[in-house]
Amino acid sequence: MTDPGTRTTYETVADRYRKRNEDRSAVEELVSRFLAAIEDTTDGPARLLDAGCGPGWETARFGEAGHEPVGIDLTPAFLELAREETRKASFARMDMRRLGFPAATFDGIWACASFLHVPKADARATLAEFRRVLRPEGPVHLSVKHGEGTCEGSAYADDDRTFVLYRPAKLEELLSAVGFAVETVGTDDADEWVRAEARA
Repeated sequence: MTDPGTRTTYETVADRYRKRNEDRSAVEELVSRFLAAIEDTTDGPARLLDAGCGPGWETARFGEAGHEPVGIDLTPAFLELAREETRKASFARMDMRRLGFPAATFDGIWACASFLHVPKADARATLAEFRRVLRPEGPVHLSVKHGEGTCEGSAYADDDRTFVLYRPAKLEELLSAVGFAVETVGTDDADEWVRAEARA
């Protein structure tokens, strides 16, 4: 979330957003697949980056699974909620376009409904940053909204969020262009989301 309108909206509605989206059953299968991919390439606890962690739901899930998660977000209110959600993680306010970590820091990156707020002009460079901080063979998961162009938020009064929309082929192209090996990419059953799984 890089534009001021998106950041301001999330800061204003953070608690309502948590209540609105606290049922995580829709992403449980994706989380399980991500954790299985981590276990394929690491022995013992893995260091995982939750890029755009929001209220920290999946960050907490990764900690409960015995891993060492780091959650980053640009919304201070989200980071406060995330710290309430779990003590089995560390959190930092950070822009995913410019990750403040050394190369090869993480065993995996989870970016669920967060990369879609990165402007298209910055998308390729952001994915290159993801690959830079991943260790060899480290998996990345992306979930973005399906479509063309951009759309504006409508869930809240004065919703000034901007979402960048993707077709599966375009997301695969971007991942491949920065050196990721794409394993799966496609839409969900409702044709609303594009999910991609790839490895560094």
